[in-house]
Amino acid sequence: MQSHPRFRVRLASIVGAIGNPGGDLGEAGAAEERVVEEMRLLGREALQEWATGRVKATERDVRSQTGMQRQGKKLRWHTKFGDIAVLEPQYRLGNNRVRPFVLGAKVSPRGCSRPLQRAIVDIAANDSFARVALKLREHYGFEIGESTIQRIALGHAQPIFEQGRASQAFPQAPGRHKQIVAQTDGGMIPVVTPAADRTDKRKGKTLSWREAKISLAHAKGSRTPVYGGGIEGGVEVAGQRLFARAVRAEFGANSHVHAVGDGAPWTLGQIEERFGTRGSYLIDFYHVCEYLSAAVKTIAPDPAVEKACIETQKDALKAGRAEAVLSALAPWREAFDVSDEQVPVRVCHRYLGARKDKLKYREALAEALPIGSGEIESAHRYVAQKRMKLPGAWWLVEHAEYMLALRINRLNGDWETYWALLATNPPANLNQPDVSPKVAA
Repeated sequence: MQSHPRFRVRLASIVGAIGNPGGDLGEAGAAEERVVEEMRLLGREALQEWATGRVKATERDVRSQTGMQRQGKKLRWHTKFGDIAVLEPQYRLGNNRVRPFVLGAKVSPRGCSRPLQRAIVDIAANDSFARVALKLREHYGFEIGESTIQRIALGHAQPIFEQGRASQAFPQAPGRHKQIVAQTDGGMIPVVTPAADRTDKRKGKTLSWREAKISLAHAKGSRTPVYGGGIEGGVEVAGQRLFARAVRAEFGANSHVHAVGDGAPWTLGQIEERFGTRGSYLIDFYHVCEYLSAAVKTIAPDPAVEKACIETQKDALKAGRAEAVLSALAPWREAFDVSDEQVPVRVCHRYLGARKDKLKYREALAEALPIGSGEIESAHRYVAQKRMKLPGAWWLVEHAEYMLALRINRLNGDWETYWALLATNPPANLNQPDVSPKVAA
């Protein structure tokens, strides 16, 4: 402690704050705030001492080499305790500049430490980049520029997105679970396309909506699904993501996938293509009920009769009597020369008739499998929309892909793994991801 007088002064300040019962810190909240601030200052001073010591150590190593010409320049970087600054010795050997401290300590000039980057990405996964700056001020006592926050958050989100693009082979080994529930669906997010012929990308932008396809899978009875999602790549890529989620949920050669959805042709096709005979598709029961409700209102305008009729047809579907429902609807079908918007009975009859093999509710209920797709519909809200549809937010498509991958990474429990791998194999420059700061969202 004698060799670090600033530590002694700081510790004395902390002891003085908590060891004076009659002082001005009589309220618990005020005492906590004071101790937190003192600890923040202590942490910054400790890092400053470490940096100064490392500079001296690296300088001794380099000076022992011949032909080195020494220069000095102030180096500053951001940490969770505040800014750290040292006079960095730099050397020239011929035409090459040598920066031993930067290389050894793995810091970047005016950059952010890895713990601070983690905090930034953590907040940015849920809040707008502008609010991240406010939260850093609230919790750490300093601010970082919004463009830097965006660059860091998307810079980490991009490799997470790239890691999730690997294709998945059909498993040969038996799966841990016999039944895997899988669901996929699309939802719209706001995107912006800069004008290709404009130097200033903020001008001439085109605003539109793109579909983000979200998928999930889990073992029957599990309440912990694994998620996938993306925007570009079409239905083939969406099918690959769904298949990869099923495999991660421990789908195997002896497993069966129970898929539930609204019957969109692309979802039906992907279940058949990816899982073959090891998969089956069930039309979302509540989606079917919407068709039934519209049809029954035409058949039985009286509310009491209408309600009884709907319940009768719903019970018939759950009992596996889809043919009986079709027979009950058939006599009420409207004329064929009327447009679909005005013929709910005919539309319902056609919809159910074309999907009779996807209405096996009795079998699903007997196996305690879901008959509704509410799980994936609610997933759109907390996986994508909660962050992607903030007021005023418009995304470049690639940035939307990255942010969606980041949110999925956290939901799937891969957050700790990503940062652990990053600590053992950091990128060349932790603060300069290859993402332009002059973009929307």
